Amino acid sequence: MEQAIEKIRQQIDDIDNQLLEFFNKRMELVREVGHLKRQQNAVIYRPEREKAILDRLNERNKGLLSAKAIESLFTEIFAVSRHFELPERVAYLGPEGSFTHQAAESRFGGISDYVPLSSIQAVFESVITNRTRFGVVPIENNREGSVGESIDLLGTSDVKIVAEIPMNIHFAFASEEDRIQNINRIYSKDIAFRQCSQFVQEYFDGKVELIPVASTSKAAELAKKEPRSAAICSHIGARLHGLPVLFDNIEDSELNRTRFLIISKDFENQRGAQNKTSIIAKVTDKAGSLATILQDFSIARINLCKVDSRPSKEDGDFKYWFLIDFEGHFQDANAQYVLEKNKEQIKILGSYVKLC
Repeated sequence: MEQAIEKIRQQIDDIDNQLLEFFNKRMELVREVGHLKRQQNAVIYRPEREKAILDRLNERNKGLLSAKAIESLFTEIFAVSRHFELPERVAYLGPEGSFTHQAAESRFGGISDYVPLSSIQAVFESVITNRTRFGVVPIENNREGSVGESIDLLGTSDVKIVAEIPMNIHFAFASEEDRIQNINRIYSKDIAFRQCSQFVQEYFDGKVELIPVASTSKAAELAKKEPRSAAICSHIGARLHGLPVLFDNIEDSELNRTRFLIISKDFENQRGAQNKTSIIAKVTDKAGSLATILQDFSIARINLCKVDSRPSKEDGDFKYWFLIDFEGHFQDANAQYVLEKNKEQIKILGSYVKLC
């Protein structure tokens, strides 16, 4: 039996050696592409190209790997490849170990240079001033609603949307204690307590102190230091603080999803197979102004994914402008019809690969 296992391990080692050779050959080609792109001042990050690669690989796949496994493997390969072309600095709404950090790593991999910032506005300013190439911010949660600050800053800042990151929000229960009976304090953010209330009730029945803190990452940090304590946190938060995970996916609902955006300055995606476009519509203060724009989209047979109103802070009166997401690229002929007709009222935030 041991000889058979050792033989298989040797085969695995041989395959790993071949993979290493192929990875190095890929990086040599990537470096050549990066050199050509820099000569043309071309954009390094191409989400539509990465999506096309994943689609092609999934179509060719005949083995044991799932689509999720393929995406996980190649996300890191893409990140390392971009690092060879041009090292990236990515700002995100911190702290380190937050769900926004997890979203950023899901697209930029573990090799990128990450900058955690204390507010959404700080992330926008970091991108606008070129201190970082990209920023990652939350835009909406299917349980808590839209993130108003992100929408407001999209309307007033000189940034473009590069990509969207839809992510299932899973909470972990982590502690240094092996037995939950030894735990008498749980740290977490208030929203996490609300979204994991059934787990807390079932396992502790009110016999534990719930201590709200500023972030789930802070909760993991405290639980690591303090005996008889635990944290409800993200998986990345538990990992960063070296805190063992006792239970996975303890949230009340499996349908808890947050959509994040990657933003950058002076960025324009090429068309992909499936696109989404975001715009800001600052309609005039006349009856039917919004209805007219929405009717134009209907006439052009464009499907709207989202219409969200925000109070206009540029006016002293009660006026509103609207974030609109629609299917398609802004350069599509039918989209151009709508955008040109209403160009005085519309700001294009960007077209990007549609993932949700």
